[in-house]
Amino acid sequence: MASQSMEIMAKALEQQVLQSARMVEEKLDAELGKLERMDDDEMEKLKERRLEALKKSQKQKQEWLSKGHGEYKEIASEKDFFPEVKESNRVVCHFYRDSTFRCKILDKHLSILAKKHLETKFIKLNVDKAPFLTERLRIKVIPTLALVKDGKTKDYVVGFTDMGNTDEFPTEVLEWRLGCSDIINYRNLGQSSPRWRRRPSEEEGTIQTLVLKMTRRPANLGHTLRATSHYPAEPWTISHVYFISCPSSFLEFL
Repeated sequence: MASQSMEIMAKALEQQVLQSARMVEEKLDAELGKLERMDDDEMEKLKERRLEALKKSQKQKQEWLSKGHGEYKEIASEKDFFPEVKESNRVVCHFYRDSTFRCKILDKHLSILAKKHLETKFIKLNVDKAPFLTERLRIKVIPTLALVKDGKTKDYVVGFTDMGNTDEFPTEVLEWRLGCSDIINYRNLGQSSPRWRRRPSEEEGTIQTLVLKMTRRPANLGHTLRATSHYPAEPWTISHVYFISCPSSFLEFL
Protein backbone atom coordinates (compact mmCIF):
# COMPACT_ATOMS: atom_id res chain seq x y z
CA MET A 1 0.00 0.00 0.00
CA ALA A 2 2.76 2.45 0.91
CA SER A 3 4.76 1.86 -2.29
CA GLN A 4 1.61 2.24 -4.42
CA SER A 5 0.75 5.48 -2.65
CA MET A 6 4.27 6.83 -3.18
CA GLU A 7 4.04 5.97 -6.89
CA ILE A 8 0.75 7.86 -7.21
CA MET A 9 2.26 10.87 -5.44
CA ALA A 10 5.38 10.78 -7.65
CA LYS A 11 3.27 10.75 -10.84
CA ALA A 12 1.12 13.61 -9.59
CA LEU A 13 4.24 15.58 -8.70
CA GLU A 14 5.67 14.99 -12.16
CA GLN A 15 2.47 16.28 -13.78
CA GLN A 16 2.55 19.36 -11.54
CA VAL A 17 6.13 20.18 -12.55
CA LEU A 18 5.39 19.66 -16.27
CA GLN A 19 2.31 21.86 -16.06
CA SER A 20 4.29 24.64 -14.35
CA ALA A 21 7.04 24.39 -16.98
CA ARG A 22 4.48 24.72 -19.79
CA MET A 23 2.96 27.79 -18.14
CA VAL A 24 6.39 29.45 -17.89
CA GLU A 25 7.16 28.60 -21.51
CA GLU A 26 3.84 29.98 -22.76
CA LYS A 27 4.33 33.19 -20.80
CA LEU A 28 7.84 33.62 -22.22
CA ASP A 29 6.61 33.01 -25.79
CA ALA A 30 3.89 35.63 -25.31
CA GLU A 31 6.40 38.22 -24.08
CA LEU A 32 8.77 37.51 -26.98
CA GLY A 33 5.91 37.79 -29.46
CA LYS A 34 4.90 41.13 -28.00
CA LEU A 35 8.45 42.49 -28.36
CA GLU A 36 8.69 41.31 -31.98
CA ARG A 37 5.51 43.24 -32.89
CA MET A 38 6.76 46.54 -31.43
CA ASP A 39 7.96 49.35 -33.73
CA ASP A 40 10.80 51.77 -32.87
CA ASP A 41 8.55 54.32 -31.13
CA GLU A 42 6.99 51.67 -28.93
CA MET A 43 10.41 50.27 -28.06
CA GLU A 44 11.60 53.74 -27.06
CA LYS A 45 8.55 54.27 -24.84
CA LEU A 46 9.17 50.89 -23.25
CA LYS A 47 12.77 51.85 -22.46
CA GLU A 48 11.61 55.13 -20.91
CA ARG A 49 9.06 53.37 -18.71
CA ARG A 50 11.64 50.86 -17.53
CA LEU A 51 14.16 53.61 -16.80
CA GLU A 52 11.55 55.53 -14.83
CA ALA A 53 10.66 52.38 -12.88
CA LEU A 54 14.34 51.78 -12.15
CA LYS A 55 14.76 55.32 -10.81
CA LYS A 56 11.67 54.97 -8.66
CA SER A 57 12.90 51.63 -7.30
CA GLN A 58 16.30 53.09 -6.44
CA LYS A 59 14.68 56.03 -4.66
CA GLN A 60 12.49 53.66 -2.64
CA LYS A 61 15.54 51.58 -1.74
CA GLN A 62 17.38 54.60 -0.40
CA GLU A 63 14.34 55.60 1.65
CA TRP A 64 14.18 52.14 3.21
CA LEU A 65 17.88 52.18 4.03
CA SER A 66 17.54 55.58 5.70
CA LYS A 67 14.89 54.06 8.00
CA GLY A 68 17.13 51.21 9.10
CA HIS A 69 16.01 48.55 6.64
CA GLY A 70 18.61 46.14 5.26
CA GLU A 71 20.04 45.21 8.66
CA TYR A 72 18.85 43.13 11.57
CA LYS A 73 19.19 45.24 14.69
CA GLU A 74 18.25 45.16 18.34
CA ILE A 75 16.17 47.93 19.89
CA ALA A 76 17.05 48.93 23.44
CA SER A 77 13.62 48.89 25.09
CA GLU A 78 9.90 48.57 24.53
CA LYS A 79 9.65 52.36 24.26
CA ASP A 80 11.58 52.15 20.99
CA PHE A 81 9.18 49.60 19.52
CA PHE A 82 6.39 52.01 18.66
CA PRO A 83 8.51 54.57 16.73
CA GLU A 84 10.10 51.70 14.78
CA VAL A 85 6.80 50.18 13.64
CA LYS A 86 5.29 53.59 12.98
CA GLU A 87 8.17 54.57 10.71
CA SER A 88 7.98 51.50 8.45
CA ASN A 89 5.01 49.86 6.75
CA ARG A 90 6.21 46.31 7.38
CA VAL A 91 8.18 45.15 10.41
CA VAL A 92 9.28 41.76 11.74
CA CYS A 93 10.07 41.93 15.47
CA HIS A 94 11.78 38.99 17.15
CA PHE A 95 10.90 38.72 20.84
CA TYR A 96 13.81 36.79 22.29
CA ARG A 97 15.59 35.78 25.47
CA ASP A 98 19.35 35.28 25.79
CA SER A 99 18.97 31.92 27.51
CA THR A 100 16.78 30.43 24.74
CA PHE A 101 18.87 28.55 22.17
CA ARG A 102 16.27 28.72 19.40
CA CYS A 103 16.43 32.51 19.48
CA LYS A 104 20.01 32.29 18.26
CA ILE A 105 18.87 30.08 15.39
CA LEU A 106 16.29 32.69 14.39
CA ASP A 107 18.93 35.43 14.62
CA LYS A 108 20.94 33.69 11.90
CA HIS A 109 17.97 33.40 9.51
CA LEU A 110 16.64 36.90 10.18
CA SER A 111 20.05 38.44 9.50
CA ILE A 112 20.00 36.85 6.05
CA LEU A 113 16.43 37.90 5.29
CA ALA A 114 16.99 41.49 6.45
CA LYS A 115 19.63 41.94 3.75
CA LYS A 116 17.50 40.26 1.10
CA HIS A 117 14.15 41.94 1.81
CA LEU A 118 14.77 45.66 2.05
CA GLU A 119 11.03 46.32 1.90
CA THR A 120 10.71 45.07 5.49
CA LYS A 121 12.39 46.16 8.71
CA PHE A 122 13.80 43.39 10.92
CA ILE A 123 14.34 44.10 14.61
CA LYS A 124 14.71 42.16 17.87
CA LEU A 125 13.66 42.95 21.43
CA ASN A 126 14.64 41.25 24.68
CA VAL A 127 11.44 40.22 26.49
CA ASP A 128 13.07 40.83 29.87
CA LYS A 129 13.31 44.50 28.90
CA ALA A 130 9.76 44.67 27.55
CA PRO A 131 7.33 43.26 30.15
CA PHE A 132 4.49 45.65 29.25
CA LEU A 133 4.72 45.05 25.50
CA THR A 134 5.09 41.31 25.94
CA GLU A 135 1.93 41.25 28.03
CA ARG A 136 0.05 43.55 25.66
CA LEU A 137 0.87 41.40 22.62
CA ARG A 138 0.13 38.22 24.62
CA ILE A 139 3.49 36.67 23.87
CA LYS A 140 3.78 33.42 25.83
CA VAL A 141 6.30 31.39 23.83
CA ILE A 142 9.90 32.38 23.16
CA PRO A 143 10.95 32.90 20.43
CA THR A 144 7.98 34.66 18.82
CA LEU A 145 8.01 36.85 15.73
CA ALA A 146 5.45 39.67 15.72
CA LEU A 147 4.56 40.64 12.13
CA VAL A 148 3.49 44.27 12.06
CA LYS A 149 1.93 45.91 9.00
CA ASP A 150 0.84 49.55 8.85
CA GLY A 151 1.35 49.91 12.59
CA LYS A 152 -0.84 46.92 13.52
CA THR A 153 0.22 43.44 14.55
CA LYS A 154 -1.10 41.26 11.75
CA ASP A 155 0.25 37.82 12.63
CA TYR A 156 2.69 35.86 14.80
CA VAL A 157 5.20 33.11 14.17
CA VAL A 158 5.22 31.25 17.48
CA GLY A 159 8.21 29.03 18.16
CA PHE A 160 9.26 26.70 15.34
CA THR A 161 5.89 24.99 14.81
CA ASP A 162 5.36 26.51 11.35
CA MET A 163 8.88 25.43 10.33
CA GLY A 164 8.32 21.78 11.20
CA ASN A 165 9.34 22.12 14.84
CA THR A 166 12.96 21.36 13.93
CA ASP A 167 16.11 23.40 14.52
CA GLU A 168 17.46 22.47 11.08
CA PHE A 169 15.08 24.32 8.77
CA PRO A 170 16.67 26.42 6.01
CA THR A 171 16.14 30.16 5.65
CA GLU A 172 13.82 29.56 2.67
CA VAL A 173 11.21 27.97 4.93
CA LEU A 174 11.04 30.99 7.23
CA GLU A 175 11.02 33.24 4.16
CA TRP A 176 8.03 31.33 2.77
CA ARG A 177 6.26 31.57 6.14
CA LEU A 178 6.70 35.34 6.27
CA GLY A 179 5.49 35.55 2.68
CA CYS A 180 2.27 33.79 3.70
CA SER A 181 1.51 36.79 5.92
CA ASP A 182 2.48 39.29 3.21
CA ILE A 183 5.06 40.82 5.51
CA ILE A 184 7.72 40.41 2.79
CA ASN A 185 7.54 40.28 -1.00
CA TYR A 186 7.63 36.57 -1.79
CA ARG A 187 7.19 35.90 -5.50
CA ASN A 188 6.95 32.11 -5.42
CA LEU A 189 4.20 31.82 -2.82
CA GLY A 190 1.67 30.43 -5.28
CA GLN A 191 4.15 28.20 -7.11
CA SER A 192 6.12 26.28 -4.54
CA SER A 193 6.20 25.54 -0.85
CA PRO A 194 8.60 23.93 1.57
CA ARG A 195 8.77 20.18 1.37
CA TRP A 196 9.74 18.02 4.29
CA ARG A 197 12.03 15.13 3.56
CA ARG A 198 12.85 12.59 6.22
CA ARG A 199 16.39 11.32 6.73
CA PRO A 200 16.55 7.52 6.39
CA SER A 201 17.77 5.41 9.27
CA GLU A 202 20.84 3.26 8.73
CA GLU A 203 18.61 0.19 8.51
CA GLU A 204 16.42 1.65 5.76
CA GLY A 205 19.12 2.85 3.40
CA THR A 206 16.69 4.79 1.17
CA ILE A 207 15.02 8.16 1.52
CA GLN A 208 11.24 8.18 1.75
CA THR A 209 9.54 11.42 0.83
CA LEU A 210 6.38 13.06 2.02
CA VAL A 211 4.80 15.51 -0.44
CA LEU A 212 2.54 18.08 1.17
CA LYS A 213 0.89 21.25 -0.12
CA MET A 214 0.45 24.10 2.36
CA THR A 215 -2.99 25.25 1.25
CA ARG A 216 -3.76 27.53 4.18
CA ARG A 217 -1.85 29.75 6.56
CA PRO A 218 0.75 27.77 8.50
CA ALA A 219 -0.84 28.47 11.88
CA ASN A 220 -4.03 26.72 10.71
CA LEU A 221 -2.82 23.89 8.49
CA GLY A 222 -5.51 21.60 7.18
CA HIS A 223 -2.85 19.04 6.29
CA THR A 224 -1.01 18.35 9.52
CA LEU A 225 2.42 16.74 9.57
CA ARG A 226 2.57 14.26 12.40
CA ALA A 227 4.41 11.12 13.44
CA THR A 228 3.42 7.69 12.18
CA SER A 229 5.21 4.38 12.29
CA HIS A 230 6.79 5.23 8.94
CA TYR A 231 7.37 8.93 9.56
CA PRO A 232 8.48 9.67 13.13
CA ALA A 233 8.53 13.31 14.21
CA GLU A 234 12.33 13.54 14.26
CA PRO A 235 14.67 13.93 12.56
CA TRP A 236 13.63 15.93 9.51
CA THR A 237 15.44 17.84 6.80
CA ILE A 238 13.85 20.37 4.49
CA SER A 239 14.06 20.99 0.74
CA HIS A 240 12.27 23.31 -1.68
CA VAL A 241 10.19 21.78 -4.49
CA TYR A 242 6.76 21.80 -6.09
CA PHE A 243 3.97 20.20 -4.11
CA ILE A 244 0.86 18.14 -4.56
CA SER A 245 -2.00 18.11 -2.09
CA CYS A 246 -2.82 15.21 0.21
CA PRO A 247 -5.39 15.03 3.02
CA SER A 248 -4.42 14.48 6.64
CA SER A 249 -5.88 10.98 6.63
CA PHE A 250 -3.60 10.06 3.77
CA LEU A 251 -0.58 10.45 6.03
CA GLU A 252 -1.77 7.74 8.39
CA PHE A 253 -0.93 4.83 6.13
CA LEU A 254 2.19 6.12 4.36
